[in-house]
Amino acid sequence: MASRTANIERNTLETQIQIGINLDGSGQANMATGVPFLEHMLDQVARHGLIDLDIKANGDLQIDAHHTVEDVGISLGQAFAQAMGDKKGIRRYGHAYVPLDEALSRVVVDFSGRPGLEYGVDYPRARIGDFDVDLLKEFFQGFVNHAQVTLHIDCLRGKNAHHIAETVFKAFGRALRMALEADPRMAGITPSTKGSL
Repeated sequence: MASRTANIERNTLETQIQIGINLDGSGQANMATGVPFLEHMLDQVARHGLIDLDIKANGDLQIDAHHTVEDVGISLGQAFAQAMGDKKGIRRYGHAYVPLDEALSRVVVDFSGRPGLEYGVDYPRARIGDFDVDLLKEFFQGFVNHAQVTLHIDCLRGKNAHHIAETVFKAFGRALRMALEADPRMAGITPSTKGSL
């Protein structure tokens, strides 16, 4: 399988984002976004997905974190789409259940070429520290729109908002890892009856 890396730069009047990824990495993460909780969550994706992430973001945080979080999701989706190439030989589908104490979440992903997000996560409070939990859905919506994936995220149970968010991102990383793995029985073959994804 060819090298699956990408470098993306996305600049708007609200944010300036630079992302480098290696889908076949070792889980290294280097991040400077100005949003510590987002960085903590993305570190889970890197570690559990074995994806190297280098993310730098400069956004209008004096307003709030919305534009930065959403635009990091968009840019990360663009980076995945570029790094994936033609998707030949991958498993395509991935899923994971991840617990953290009382919380349990399930994530299922399909590198289908079609964007779709089903997000069934309820948080017991609106903020984790000073981070607005509504922004997590915005992150995933930006990601699926630009990575062109179908993504189902469900928190099956949980009482602690931080635990819930962490199980979601760990399961996301694990599901990505499964879907992106090379399938030796599909070597050189696109995993679709259509012949393309």
